[in-house]
Amino acid sequence: MSSTDIVRLENVWVSYNGTPALEDINLGVDEHDFLGIIGPNGGGKSTLLKVILGLIRPQRGMVTVLGNRPERSRSRIGYVPQYSNYDHNFPVSVIEVVTMGRYGNAGLLKPYARIDKQAAEKALGRVGMLDHAGAQIGRLSGGQQQRAFIARALVSEPRLLLLDEPTASVDSATQTNFYELLAKLKKEMAIIMVSHDIGAISVFVDKIACLNVQLYYHGSREITPEILEATYKCPVQLIAHGEVPHRVLREH
Repeated sequence: MSSTDIVRLENVWVSYNGTPALEDINLGVDEHDFLGIIGPNGGGKSTLLKVILGLIRPQRGMVTVLGNRPERSRSRIGYVPQYSNYDHNFPVSVIEVVTMGRYGNAGLLKPYARIDKQAAEKALGRVGMLDHAGAQIGRLSGGQQQRAFIARALVSEPRLLLLDEPTASVDSATQTNFYELLAKLKKEMAIIMVSHDIGAISVFVDKIACLNVQLYYHGSREITPEILEATYKCPVQLIAHGEVPHRVLREH
């Protein structure tokens, strides 16, 4: 591995009850890469993120994150899951939610220290949410909540940020601001983002991989109609409207 390697997957296979979820996956992510992963539902995108996190162990192949087994590097990985399950009426503040990201630093059953609160304030400042630190998180807009969850992922000062469908519940204007935030963050860490939004991520990310059990990846953000059709198993094309292209399915 080189000094810039963040993630390496070599010939990785994962199956559930004998059915392949990931098949012979080879992927490399280097320092400051911003990689978007697209593909259909059930194609293995969330499974891939969990393999990188060390939450799923492949039946075959090798995975290294920051030069170690994924579970040993987990404290240096920030993760924003697809759905954040919480009671919107529960009276927890934004700063409390973000400070929870310091759990690994505080240790089991130990109270958070002043340094943990300072780290949470710094993370909120980075995502433009420090003014909302005392607000109840359930009263925030979808975009504000997503920024708070990113701050929670950043509070441990990760070298790798994983995002699973982070813009699914926010409007298009908020999405643009969100992607601009990620463009700033990639100067400090590598980012892997799973998304269904082919058009938007093709504008904002550096590299794109297509995943549907098998991975189609050429180390760039170029996605050809042939790659899209192999991934989605039906004809797909991109039509540009202004600066952001949109996905459409041709008749098939």
